[in-house]
Amino acid sequence: MSAPVAQPTTGPARIQAAFDRAAAEDRAALIVYLTACYPDADTSRACFEAAVEAGADILEIGIPFSDPMMDGPVIQAANQHVLDAGYRVSDQLELVASLDHLDVPKLVMTYVTIADTRGYAAFADELADAGLSGVILPDLPVAEADAWLAEATRRDLATVFLASSVSTEERLDAIAATSSGWVYATGLLGVTGVKSVATDVTRELVARVKARTDQPVAVGIGVKDRASAAEVAAYADGVIVGSSVVRAAGEGDPAGAADRVGALVRTLREGVARP
Repeated sequence: MSAPVAQPTTGPARIQAAFDRAAAEDRAALIVYLTACYPDADTSRACFEAAVEAGADILEIGIPFSDPMMDGPVIQAANQHVLDAGYRVSDQLELVASLDHLDVPKLVMTYVTIADTRGYAAFADELADAGLSGVILPDLPVAEADAWLAEATRRDLATVFLASSVSTEERLDAIAATSSGWVYATGLLGVTGVKSVATDVTRELVARVKARTDQPVAVGIGVKDRASAAEVAAYADGVIVGSSVVRAAGEGDPAGAADRVGALVRTLREGVARP
């Protein structure tokens, strides 16, 4: 009887294993974003479960913030709904901890004010204790990240940084050297969920990042459906989809939210398969 395969124990290693599994199947990894506790905690949990069952390789879990500068109208509205309902960060992390049975890496996507207000050390402990593999803080500049990175490293958490088409060569060098888990290449300039990915510009950005790192490069912002997922999967290691999945969770009867999310994620998973 063969010995069991050792599972990765750190956040960056768990994330890399997910990308490696996708590459072994000749496809891009599918990263699915959903806002925690939207439209309510129980429905949110069911939606995360449905996304994984339908083929999500990695979960990106939004922790709502009152001024989500990267997010477009769909995710902004979801954030505000959760805040108005009275859910707190501790409630959202409790939800995350309840997803421990889902065998995929999970990362929190939120803003640096949340981490700073709670204290970097305490926030890193909360994330790790909830079973998270890492965090995305889109408004945390690499040049100002040392204090956070020290705490993230202490708890074996990945920190994903964002690169854009207008990033300078020096900034891309810093992002490539500092980001862990993957490098997040933004598919267009602007907020999420408004326009479609700018393929030519984004392909060039991915190539610029890949010239600097062996880490996976995943594209988000502007990927909405199977067709756009397939376009991005042709040149990126991962495809990130958020607004359209959040819309599926929130539009219509909450009782059908998980089914709607599962149906969409299945089509996205078909899209990231390379022909």
